[in-house]
Amino acid sequence: MTQVISRFEDLRSALTGSVVTADDPDYDEARREWNGDIDRRPSVVAYCVTAEDVAAAVVFARDASLEISVRCGAHSVSGMSVGDAGIVVDLTRMNDVQVDPVARRAVVGGGALQRDLDAATQAHGLAVPLGEIGHTGVGGITTGGGMGWLTRQHGLTCDNLVAAQVVLADGRIVRADADENTDLFWAVRGGGGNFGIVTSFELALHEVGPLIQLGMLFYGMDRAAEALRVSREVIADLPPDVSFEVVAMHAPPAPFVPEEHHLRRGLALCAVGFGAEDAHRAVVDRVRGALPPLFELVTPMPYVELQQMFDEAYGWGTRAYEKSLYLEGFTDDVIDVVVDGVGAMAPPTSAVFFYDLSGAYCDAEDASTAFSGERTPRLQVFILGMTPDGVPLTTERAWVRGFYDALAPHGIGRGGYANGLGVDDAHRVPAAYGTKYARLAEIKAAYDPDNLFHRNANIIPAP
Repeated sequence: MTQVISRFEDLRSALTGSVVTADDPDYDEARREWNGDIDRRPSVVAYCVTAEDVAAAVVFARDASLEISVRCGAHSVSGMSVGDAGIVVDLTRMNDVQVDPVARRAVVGGGALQRDLDAATQAHGLAVPLGEIGHTGVGGITTGGGMGWLTRQHGLTCDNLVAAQVVLADGRIVRADADENTDLFWAVRGGGGNFGIVTSFELALHEVGPLIQLGMLFYGMDRAAEALRVSREVIADLPPDVSFEVVAMHAPPAPFVPEEHHLRRGLALCAVGFGAEDAHRAVVDRVRGALPPLFELVTPMPYVELQQMFDEAYGWGTRAYEKSLYLEGFTDDVIDVVVDGVGAMAPPTSAVFFYDLSGAYCDAEDASTAFSGERTPRLQVFILGMTPDGVPLTTERAWVRGFYDALAPHGIGRGGYANGLGVDDAHRVPAAYGTKYARLAEIKAAYDPDNLFHRNANIIPAP
């Protein structure tokens, strides 16, 4: 290791960006993860500002036998973006977003955050489907799939990827698109960070906003089963311009929440309208008419505000543990499990998200990308055990595992969404990709035969 440390000066001189080691005063800040439960000590953090910087860092790591972690938003719940005793290839300074409003295209740096992309595209009334927390990195969500409020209207983030610039394990910088390196292009749309480091994304954009319609109706646990049955009926025939989500949460101490319901455990039924206000109002009226809520928030809202609605609640330093799976829907058996599981959810920050995946999500051909989910209507469930910074996760971790174990017999499809698989889910990766796994393993062998990029939902190179 002494020899490696002596070579860090070589890395510094090779990069346009900067290098941080344990001897530097900003080391503790440089090694931080979003998840406050992660406390790892890499040997070096390489802040890259160009694709050539990334290539130099990869070659350095390979020659020095340093394990590579790749970080943009640092939102990997399992802490994949920072490892002990290795190198962190940090892309956060590569956060440029260039928008062509005529062609409806955005070229996005590999370190950009979702809020960076949303701000740039919404200046032109455009957007691309992304996740639901603004300080998440675009890179991780795109390569893993990418789902959120716009998925029913415009598919996954990876469905909207037009081209990618990728740094390979041997240091080459290549373009992957429908005409060039087509196997790599297929693989990076859902196969995660297994095949290289994407330093630039070209994404297709769609007309969205700038105002959308939000409807959030909250129910206590005494009406939870009824609320889930109402959700089942509403999801079955949603208008195409309305998205729907159920969030198990504790009511926030926000101005729109009556004080007597602050931190009350329950379910928020959320309908978001992207088209005619009448269509959204009809969905909200249907929910309210079937089951009057404890309280509600129904209002126009800027799209960028919707995209950052959970940012403060899940800020940096939150301790988190996650498991996820696909469900066919809110069957009676699933409702029983959900009511029991949510009833045991610890306050105040743990939550469960039920995404409705339908509409445009199902329009894409399953074989067109490497995404780890079949294109049939379903729910994507994220079970998140979370505590404020400094509070141990012991109780929440046990709750997440118990809730997941109870739901798993009702799961459908492959082994799960790649972006929702953690370090203790490695055995689920082949099942997650199903029949696609063999092709992915062959592509992995072609581009990364030594599995240099393995801090991810890892695909083992084919022999």
